[in-house]
Amino acid sequence: MKNTRKYQLKSRAAAQERTRRRITEVTLELHGEVGPARTTIAEVAARAGVSRPTVYNQFPTELSLFAACSAHFAALHPPPELAGLPLDQALGAQYAFYAENQRVLGHVYRDAETMPALGQVLQGVQERFLQTVADLVRELGARGDRRLRATAAVALALDFHTWRSLDQSGLAPPAAAALMAQLIRTI
Repeated sequence: MKNTRKYQLKSRAAAQERTRRRITEVTLELHGEVGPARTTIAEVAARAGVSRPTVYNQFPTELSLFAACSAHFAALHPPPELAGLPLDQALGAQYAFYAENQRVLGHVYRDAETMPALGQVLQGVQERFLQTVADLVRELGARGDRRLRATAAVALALDFHTWRSLDQSGLAPPAAAALMAQLIRTI
Protein backbone atom coordinates (compact mmCIF):
# COMPACT_ATOMS: atom_id res chain seq x y z
CA MET A 1 0.00 0.00 0.00
CA LYS A 2 1.26 3.40 -0.95
CA ASN A 3 1.59 5.87 1.90
CA THR A 4 0.39 9.24 0.59
CA ARG A 5 0.66 12.36 2.59
CA LYS A 6 -1.89 15.07 2.15
CA TYR A 7 -0.27 18.51 1.83
CA GLN A 8 -1.35 20.91 4.52
CA LEU A 9 -0.83 24.61 4.44
CA LYS A 10 -0.96 25.00 8.23
CA SER A 11 2.64 25.99 8.96
CA ARG A 12 2.95 28.04 5.77
CA ALA A 13 -0.36 29.77 6.46
CA ALA A 14 0.76 30.57 10.00
CA ALA A 15 4.02 32.03 8.68
CA GLN A 16 2.10 34.12 6.13
CA GLU A 17 -0.21 35.37 8.86
CA ARG A 18 2.77 36.35 11.04
CA THR A 19 4.30 38.20 8.07
CA ARG A 20 1.01 39.95 7.35
CA ARG A 21 0.64 40.96 10.99
CA ARG A 22 4.21 42.26 11.18
CA ILE A 23 3.70 44.34 8.02
CA THR A 24 0.48 45.74 9.50
CA GLU A 25 2.15 46.57 12.83
CA VAL A 26 5.09 48.28 11.15
CA THR A 27 2.81 50.25 8.86
CA LEU A 28 0.74 51.42 11.81
CA GLU A 29 3.93 52.47 13.63
CA LEU A 30 4.98 54.51 10.60
CA HIS A 31 1.54 56.08 10.35
CA GLY A 32 2.02 57.28 13.92
CA GLU A 33 5.51 58.58 13.20
CA VAL A 34 5.16 60.22 9.80
CA GLY A 35 1.60 59.57 8.62
CA PRO A 36 0.19 57.43 5.83
CA ALA A 37 1.17 59.84 3.05
CA ARG A 38 4.84 59.73 4.04
CA THR A 39 4.95 55.99 4.70
CA THR A 40 6.74 54.15 1.91
CA ILE A 41 6.52 50.49 1.03
CA ALA A 42 10.32 50.39 1.03
CA GLU A 43 10.42 51.56 4.65
CA VAL A 44 7.63 49.15 5.64
CA ALA A 45 9.51 46.26 4.04
CA ALA A 46 12.82 47.24 5.67
CA ARG A 47 11.31 47.54 9.16
CA ALA A 48 9.26 44.37 8.79
CA GLY A 49 12.30 42.44 7.56
CA VAL A 50 10.67 41.43 4.28
CA SER A 51 11.05 42.36 0.63
CA ARG A 52 8.90 44.91 -1.15
CA PRO A 53 7.30 42.16 -3.28
CA THR A 54 6.28 40.40 -0.05
CA VAL A 55 4.47 43.55 1.10
CA TYR A 56 2.68 43.77 -2.24
CA ASN A 57 1.82 40.04 -2.14
CA GLN A 58 0.22 40.47 1.26
CA PHE A 59 -1.41 43.81 0.45
CA PRO A 60 -1.88 44.27 -3.29
CA THR A 61 -3.59 47.65 -2.90
CA GLU A 62 -3.26 50.69 -0.66
CA LEU A 63 -6.86 50.11 0.36
CA SER A 64 -6.12 46.58 1.61
CA LEU A 65 -3.16 47.83 3.67
CA PHE A 66 -5.11 50.76 5.12
CA ALA A 67 -8.04 48.49 5.98
CA ALA A 68 -5.71 46.08 7.80
CA CYS A 69 -4.10 48.96 9.70
CA SER A 70 -7.49 50.40 10.63
CA ALA A 71 -8.70 47.04 11.94
CA HIS A 72 -5.46 46.53 13.88
CA PHE A 73 -5.65 50.04 15.36
CA ALA A 74 -9.29 49.51 16.37
CA ALA A 75 -8.40 46.21 18.04
CA LEU A 76 -5.59 47.86 20.02
CA HIS A 77 -7.51 51.08 20.73
CA PRO A 78 -11.25 50.45 20.62
CA PRO A 79 -13.23 53.67 20.44
CA PRO A 80 -15.38 54.37 23.48
CA GLU A 81 -19.00 53.25 23.53
CA LEU A 82 -20.89 56.52 23.89
CA ALA A 83 -24.51 55.38 23.50
CA GLY A 84 -26.53 55.93 26.64
CA LEU A 85 -23.96 58.18 28.31
CA PRO A 86 -24.87 61.71 29.39
CA LEU A 87 -23.50 64.23 26.91
CA ASP A 88 -20.63 65.49 29.06
CA GLN A 89 -19.50 61.93 29.85
CA ALA A 90 -19.74 60.91 26.20
CA LEU A 91 -17.66 63.89 25.13
CA GLY A 92 -15.20 63.24 27.94
CA ALA A 93 -14.76 59.62 26.85
CA GLN A 94 -14.28 60.64 23.21
CA TYR A 95 -11.80 63.37 24.14
CA ALA A 96 -9.82 60.95 26.31
CA PHE A 97 -9.69 58.57 23.32
CA TYR A 98 -8.42 61.38 21.11
CA ALA A 99 -5.81 62.39 23.70
CA GLU A 100 -4.50 58.81 23.92
CA ASN A 101 -4.34 58.39 20.14
CA GLN A 102 -3.71 61.90 18.87
CA ARG A 103 -0.48 61.12 17.08
CA VAL A 104 -1.87 58.46 14.75
CA LEU A 105 -5.27 60.10 14.37
CA GLY A 106 -3.77 63.50 13.57
CA HIS A 107 -1.68 62.04 10.75
CA VAL A 108 -4.54 59.91 9.45
CA TYR A 109 -7.10 62.73 9.35
CA ARG A 110 -4.53 65.06 7.76
CA ASP A 111 -3.59 62.57 5.04
CA ALA A 112 -7.12 61.33 4.33
CA GLU A 113 -7.82 64.54 2.45
CA THR A 114 -5.22 63.69 -0.21
CA MET A 115 -5.34 59.88 -0.21
CA PRO A 116 -8.57 58.44 -1.67
CA ALA A 117 -7.92 54.90 -0.36
CA LEU A 118 -7.48 56.22 3.16
CA GLY A 119 -10.61 58.30 2.79
CA GLN A 120 -12.45 55.17 1.71
CA VAL A 121 -11.40 53.34 4.88
CA LEU A 122 -12.50 56.29 6.98
CA GLN A 123 -15.99 56.19 5.45
CA GLY A 124 -16.86 53.36 7.82
CA VAL A 125 -15.56 55.41 10.73
CA GLN A 126 -17.66 58.35 9.51
CA GLU A 127 -20.81 56.21 9.37
CA ARG A 128 -20.30 55.11 12.98
CA PHE A 129 -19.58 58.74 13.90
CA LEU A 130 -22.88 59.91 12.40
CA GLN A 131 -24.77 57.17 14.23
CA THR A 132 -23.15 58.27 17.49
CA VAL A 133 -24.19 61.87 16.80
CA ALA A 134 -27.77 60.76 16.14
CA ASP A 135 -27.82 58.71 19.36
CA LEU A 136 -26.53 61.61 21.46
CA VAL A 137 -28.98 64.07 19.91
CA ARG A 138 -31.81 61.62 20.60
CA GLU A 139 -30.72 61.54 24.26
CA LEU A 140 -31.03 65.34 24.34
CA GLY A 141 -34.67 65.10 23.26
CA ALA A 142 -34.29 67.93 20.75
CA ARG A 143 -37.10 68.38 18.23
CA GLY A 144 -37.59 70.34 15.01
CA ASP A 145 -35.18 73.17 14.28
CA ARG A 146 -33.46 72.67 17.65
CA ARG A 147 -32.72 69.07 16.63
CA LEU A 148 -31.01 70.27 13.46
CA ARG A 149 -28.86 72.75 15.44
CA ALA A 150 -28.13 70.16 18.13
CA THR A 151 -27.03 67.64 15.49
CA ALA A 152 -24.59 70.15 14.02
CA ALA A 153 -23.31 71.12 17.47
CA VAL A 154 -22.82 67.53 18.64
CA ALA A 155 -21.04 66.62 15.39
CA LEU A 156 -18.76 69.63 15.86
CA ALA A 157 -18.11 68.75 19.51
CA LEU A 158 -17.22 65.13 18.65
CA ASP A 159 -14.90 66.08 15.79
CA PHE A 160 -11.19 65.32 16.25
CA HIS A 161 -10.20 68.81 15.07
CA THR A 162 -12.50 70.44 17.63
CA TRP A 163 -10.93 68.36 20.39
CA ARG A 164 -7.45 69.28 19.13
CA SER A 165 -8.30 72.98 19.17
CA LEU A 166 -9.67 72.73 22.71
CA ASP A 167 -6.62 70.75 23.79
CA GLN A 168 -4.26 73.31 22.28
CA SER A 169 -6.08 76.05 24.16
CA GLY A 170 -5.05 74.31 27.39
CA LEU A 171 -8.29 72.59 28.35
CA ALA A 172 -7.98 69.09 29.76
CA PRO A 173 -10.44 66.55 28.26
CA PRO A 174 -12.95 66.76 31.17
CA ALA A 175 -12.99 70.58 31.09
CA ALA A 176 -13.28 70.63 27.30
CA ALA A 177 -16.13 68.11 27.44
CA ALA A 178 -17.97 70.11 30.09
CA LEU A 179 -17.60 73.30 28.06
CA MET A 180 -18.91 71.73 24.86
CA ALA A 181 -21.81 70.00 26.66
CA GLN A 182 -22.79 73.31 28.22
CA LEU A 183 -22.70 75.04 24.84
CA ILE A 184 -24.79 72.30 23.22
CA ARG A 185 -27.41 72.44 25.96
CA THR A 186 -27.91 76.16 25.33
CA ILE A 187 -29.03 75.52 21.76
